Amino acid sequence: MFTTSSTPMPATGSLQLVEAVIERFDGAPVGKRRRWSDEFKAQAVAAALGPGVNVSALARRLGISPPQLFGWRKAFLKKQNADAPAGAPAPVVEIVVGEVMIRVGPDPSEAALRRILRAMRSA
Repeated sequence: MFTTSSTPMPATGSLQLVEAVIERFDGAPVGKRRRWSDEFKAQAVAAALGPGVNVSALARRLGISPPQLFGWRKAFLKKQNADAPAGAPAPVVEIVVGEVMIRVGPDPSEAALRRILRAMRSA
């Protein structure tokens, strides 16, 4: 955005041209937008889906923000579920405790898992 202003000079009465150049809007991010390759995203998501991985710590180690990695992981899982053929069995997670096997959906809530494990302990 360019702004031009003319003000009279007191000594000569001539005009002085002042030009101000604004390179960014107020509140706009200061840094340039970073882009990651599809290969980098795939490797990061694969690492984030590993068992026992702290996704936030992994994101910081990779130099990206945790919400960015959570978003990539969510998009990957959504695409994976959408690509599953119709009528195909839903993926399950199997938890084995002693001689008991528990099967739950691919993304159980923590509260649901706590209820299931609590019920197993009391049984």
